[in-house]
Amino acid sequence: MMSFDGPGLLRTIFEETASAHNRFAARGLEGVVRSAETISHALLNGRKLLAFGNGGSASDAEHLVAELVGRFEGERRALAAVALTADSSVVTAIGNDYGYTHVFTRQIEALGVEGDIAFGISTSGRSANVEAALAAAKARGMTTIAMTGRDGGNMGADADIHLNVAEMATPRVQEVHRTILHAMCSLIDRHIRAAA
Repeated sequence: MMSFDGPGLLRTIFEETASAHNRFAARGLEGVVRSAETISHALLNGRKLLAFGNGGSASDAEHLVAELVGRFEGERRALAAVALTADSSVVTAIGNDYGYTHVFTRQIEALGVEGDIAFGISTSGRSANVEAALAAAKARGMTTIAMTGRDGGNMGADADIHLNVAEMATPRVQEVHRTILHAMCSLIDRHIRAAA
C-alpha cells in the first residue's frame, strides 16, 4: 500500500483555498457589492432572479435560491428566485426535445421578463448552455450576472456583471464561489431589511 502524508496534503488544500479567497478579495469585492445592489433593486421592484449552472454550479444556483426564498442570516420577507436546474421534468424534457444546450434558454424564454436577473454560474466560463441562456436573457432586457472561474470565457466578457475567480483548479473556484454567494446574500439581506 502506498503511503502519503494525509495531514500535509490537507494543509496544502486549506492553504490553497485561503490563498484563492485572498486573491479574489484583493480585486473582486466591488463586483460582489454591485451584484448584491443590482439583485436587491430588482427584487424590491417586483422582479425575480433566475439562477442556473451545471453540476456543482447547479447546486450553487439552488443554494443561492434557497437563501433568497427562505432566509439567510435573519428574518426578512421571502424573495422571488427560481433555480432553473431544480425541475427534473422540465430539464429532461427540454434536453430530450431540443438538446441540452437549450435547457436553460427555454426556461428563460418562459419565465424571464425585462428587469429580471439572470445569474449564470460556470467554473470554466465556457458552458454552452449557460452562455446561451445569458444571451437569451440579455435579449429580453434582463440583467445578466456571470460567476465564473479561469479566464471567464465569453460568458464573463458578455455579462453585465462578471464575478471571476481566476483560478485554474475547479475545486478552488467552487470554494470561492460559495463564499461569494454567502457574502452577496449577506449584503442583499441588509438592503432588503433597510428598505422595509
